[in-house]
This record gives sequence, C-alpha cells and structure tokens, in this order.
Amino acid sequence: MMKRHLMLASAFGALALAPIGHAAEVVIGVLEPLSGPVAQIGIDSVAAVKTAVEIANEDMNLNVPLGPGKGLPGLGGATVRIIAVDHQGKPEIGQSEAERLITQEKVHALFGAYYSSVTQAASQVAERSQIPFVNGSSSSPKLTERGFKWFFRTGPHDGTFSALMFDFVKDFAKKKGVKLGSVAILHEDTLWGTDSGTGQVALAKKGGYKILENISYRAKTTSLTSEVQRLKAAGPDVFLPSSYTSDAMLFLRTSKQLDYNPKLLIAQNAGYTDPTFLKTMCKDAEGVITRSPFNDDLGKNIPLIAKVNEIFKKHSNGRDLSDVPARVFTAFVTLLDAINRAGSTDPQKIRQALAATDIPGDKLIVPWKGVKFGPDGQNVYAQGILMQAQGGKYCTIYPFEVASCEVLYPMPTWQQKAKM
Repeated sequence: MMKRHLMLASAFGALALAPIGHAAEVVIGVLEPLSGPVAQIGIDSVAAVKTAVEIANEDMNLNVPLGPGKGLPGLGGATVRIIAVDHQGKPEIGQSEAERLITQEKVHALFGAYYSSVTQAASQVAERSQIPFVNGSSSSPKLTERGFKWFFRTGPHDGTFSALMFDFVKDFAKKKGVKLGSVAILHEDTLWGTDSGTGQVALAKKGGYKILENISYRAKTTSLTSEVQRLKAAGPDVFLPSSYTSDAMLFLRTSKQLDYNPKLLIAQNAGYTDPTFLKTMCKDAEGVITRSPFNDDLGKNIPLIAKVNEIFKKHSNGRDLSDVPARVFTAFVTLLDAINRAGSTDPQKIRQALAATDIPGDKLIVPWKGVKFGPDGQNVYAQGILMQAQGGKYCTIYPFEVASCEVLYPMPTWQQKAKM
C-alpha cells in the first residue's frame, strides 16, 4: 500500500564533493497522484523523473541535456535527489505538500502535478514562496494565464490540442470527402475538464460546427447513463470527450450497454492515454482517437525514444514510455538543464535560467521544435499529434505527414467489435 509521503531518493553513487559555493546535492520535490484512479500515471511519472535523474547523475552519453558526464557540471558535479509525494488527486493535499516540501524539506524547486487543479494549488504556494515550479503534464490553459513569474510549462495546453483536433476534422473531411458538420462535447467538471469544454465550444463556433450537446458531468462519477442517452439521441458527426481514466472507461462501458456508436471520437488525452485504459478496455477501445504530444511509433524519426525507453523500463518494472511519462521526462530534464546553467541552487537564478531556456528539438524525445518559454511561462514550441487505437495499441494518424497508419472511420460499432 502506497503511503501518502513516499520518499524516493535517487541513489546512484556517493555524492560528489563540490567546490565552495556549489551545492553537493540538488533536491527537487515531485508531486504526483500515486494512489487513486490514476495511480499508474503517477507511478509512471515518477519513473520518468528517475530516468532523467539517472541520466543526469551518471554518464549516459545521450544527446539530451546533461546526458554526457556525471552530475551537474555547472554546480561542480552536484548530484540530483528527488522527494516524491502523493497528492491523491486532491488540490488541498497538493497545496499542503508543496508547503511542506518548501518549508521542511528545503527543496530547491517543485515539479508536478498531472491534475491541473492540483498544479494550480501547488504552484500558488511556489509563487508565493518564490520557488521555481516546472510542469509537463497539466494542460489547463489557465495555468499560464495567471501572470506568474515562477511557473513554467513545457507541454502543450488544451487550447493547442483542441485546435489540432479541429484542424484534423477539417483536413480529414476534405481528404475523404465526408461531411462533418456537428459536434457534441462531454467533459468532467474540474478545472481541466471545464477549460477543455470551454475551449472546444469556442473553436466549434469559430469553425461553423453545430454544437448538438455540451455536457458537463461530475468528475469520478459512478454513472454516465443519462449523458450517453443524450449523446445517442443527438447523433453528432464528431464526439469530443474530456475525461480522466475511470470516467473514460465508464463512458465506453455505458456506451456498449446502451449501444451508442460514435462515428468519430476524438478525446482530450488524460484517461484515454493512460496505458491502463487500453489494457483494460482491449477491443472495446478500437477506433478511439486521442490527442497526445507523444507516441512510441514516432521512434522511426526520433532515435532518442528507444534509448531513453530502455532506461525508463528499469524504473517502471518493464513498462514502456507513453504520453504522460514522455512529457514528464521532457519537463524534468528542462528543469535540470536550467539548474545546471544557473550554476546555483538560488531560486532566483534558477528562475532566470528557466526563462532563458532554449533547448533544440534534436535533444528531445517528443516531436517539438524545442523548448523555449514565452513571457507567460508556456513553451512556445510545444505541439501535439493525434493517435488512434487500432489492434490493441495506438498508432499516429495526424498530422498526416507523420502518420504511421490510416484513420479507421467510422469508428467500429459495438456489433462489429463483438466479432473481432
């Protein structure tokens, strides 16, 4: 049973002796959901952080920030240690743990926290305390619209992802000569889901799509029967859900029970990219499309993916990289790169180094031009892809120039899935 305060210290050899003025050890607080309905994502995220720590602490000779050489050369070879805590998906716990990590553990920076609502609460503590907070896996646009100076996000936000979805709908309709004129939106009611739904409504109106349903439901609900009935009656050309893992699985189970067959389901990541989702739903997930900044089939164009994945598997009990841990790894190496360039554990110097970040795309495992933060702390180079569940795994379908498979359309019906 995972304890609330899970202390995970990276131990890759004895601490290097550092010159006067340099810390011998850099300590970073990591907040993730290590229990509850998305525990596997949190566990994989910590594995991704530990992968980045091993690469920094050991001489891995990889073309990623701090790959060659041991430790952080900018701090005299200092090593990195993490303190990982379980926020349980609850903003109030994320807030209290952030305060504890800063005041008691004396961490030099904070990192996390997947749930946008938890990231919002924890980063407020960091902003007030003037401690750098780096995020890679929370996608609410509002997180980088608060005027904060100490918060930095490497990954795309839902505005970027939603625009990608509507670009796909337009391009796919043109390519295949099909009419896709109506949409239905379903989202859970936390900060992330609400922001996602709001953004999609705006894009649908801008694109001239008829919005047949815009449904908000209670997060972690035990029933989606009435919501699915409404969707079935509406019959949209495109269905856009924003749900975490347990809700995403509940939606498919309810749709199967009520024989609701969306023609085109394009999900806003989260539960639909949790490896637990595909493993649990099996063929019932066939045809589901989700946005993502990463898929392992991009490895043919990004050789770094396979190399980093081998290290990740050592920390994840053999599990492969997937969307969230890939984003987490990218964000954490960005933080370590900034600390190294700062040449100090002084928070202000780390913040300044983060603001000056400019990592080229060939040093990343995600298909971005690089990492460079705008004045709001958002990575201006972050972008996404769309991938579809086909044959029990996800394959990239959009942008079309990087696709590894053709779009399966319309999505197989429940009757067709029963014969698979």
